[in-house]
Amino acid sequence: MLKKISLLGLLAVLVGGLSGVAALVYQKVYIETIGEGFVNVASIANMFKYTLAGAFVAAIGYFLLSLVLKGKTDMVFNLLFVILTFASILYPIGHQLPLDQESPELFPGLAVPMHFFPALGWFALKPLFGKSI
Repeated sequence: MLKKISLLGLLAVLVGGLSGVAALVYQKVYIETIGEGFVNVASIANMFKYTLAGAFVAAIGYFLLSLVLKGKTDMVFNLLFVILTFASILYPIGHQLPLDQESPELFPGLAVPMHFFPALGWFALKPLFGKSI
């Protein structure tokens, strides 16, 4: 049990860190392409804070589901993770930016793809841990 919790914590740190780096790279590409990066709203600290938080919530959710659903944890968790990720894109679409922000209509183009980075990181890294989680 302790090994599983430790490995899930390690997975969460790896997924959160990888997602934060991906978000940072995506923001840099977005700035170069569009000319606006919304750095006052999507700061480096915020990107890493939210990707790490999302990864830790996913790890806790996976652990709790594994206690209830012994054999079908991956299937149910992946489905819930995808549904919650799609639901989370409603936040940047409806987010009210400061009035002095230039081109607020471009913000969803930056933030929406970032919401998928933790799920993609989880789906990419979780199989590397095999059956030990």
